[in-house]
Amino acid sequence: MHDSRGHRNRSLTIVLALVLAAPAVLVSQSGSGRPDLSGTYDASTLTPLVRPAEFGDRFELTEAEAAEIARRKAELYAADQAPSDPNREAPPKGGVGVFDPSLDGAGGGSGGYNGFYMDPGQNVTKIDGKFRTSILVEPANGRMPSLTEQAKARRSEQAVFAKPNTGTAWWLDLDIGPYDDIELRPNAERCLLGFSGATPTFPSLYNNFKRIVQTDTHVMILIEMNHDARIVRLQSEHPPEDITTWLGDSIGWWEDDTLVIKSKNFRPGTQGRGGTETLTVTERLSKQPDGDLLYRFTVEDPSVWTEPWTGEYLWRTTDEKVYEYACHEGNYAMGNIMRGARLLEREAQAANSAQD
Repeated sequence: MHDSRGHRNRSLTIVLALVLAAPAVLVSQSGSGRPDLSGTYDASTLTPLVRPAEFGDRFELTEAEAAEIARRKAELYAADQAPSDPNREAPPKGGVGVFDPSLDGAGGGSGGYNGFYMDPGQNVTKIDGKFRTSILVEPANGRMPSLTEQAKARRSEQAVFAKPNTGTAWWLDLDIGPYDDIELRPNAERCLLGFSGATPTFPSLYNNFKRIVQTDTHVMILIEMNHDARIVRLQSEHPPEDITTWLGDSIGWWEDDTLVIKSKNFRPGTQGRGGTETLTVTERLSKQPDGDLLYRFTVEDPSVWTEPWTGEYLWRTTDEKVYEYACHEGNYAMGNIMRGARLLEREAQAANSAQD
């Protein structure tokens, strides 16, 4: 009679040896044999999209420089979250930026948020063992490419609408003012799109989580900022160019173990950096051995930029949940924005009448 115990023991020994020799963390596979990207990721980072001028053409930071950036940011947030002096004086009329004086925005310098609500990350992006000076890697200087003459003309026309809130109806002499119609307000203010972008998506001061659900035919990418859900169809084709959407039409395919997503058919103005209906975005998501995702994107729009621009940063795997981003809580604030504008107009008109 054949004794199979020795054979089984030898087989078990071989299997155990293979397992012990394998990497500590394995990239999980989907039913199709492709990497399973499903999960929740934290895309926060202290690395800016555009390389700061102080770094010139440097692509990398030293470890000491990266640690110093993290230390300064942690110190800033700790100071901002310290208890306030209950006997402090009232802020000046018009307010000042509580967290960052440069954050004028719709708050008109009144502050809006303090550091308690911010979550930009604790460290700079580290890829292939190197700390990056910027998310942008192309152009090589880490800065946005030049605008076309056509785009410069458009931005010059739109510049008046980007004027900070001064607490006065400065637009009364314009033929069309920025508060004359709700649809003239920015998409992010109207809660139609998040200001950190969805296609491509950039890190922000807060709400940096991404959620991916993957099947053999579709991939869903949920962007926490504004709760935008992108549906990527695998092995599909784009519809006719006249069928446009806020997030663009996204189709995907696999190149080895990298998911490639191509998006086009955007509505004009939906890309936060100024893309038009000729915008094309190509994204690449590659799962790393530790479970993180390397997210790389290329933006092309020949009517806006003189050359494409490319960036990359890590999405770190996390067990945290993605909660709903309610924006204006039903967008009730939009009515207040418009009512505030009418109030400022009446005040300005009354002051003009008094002078006459």
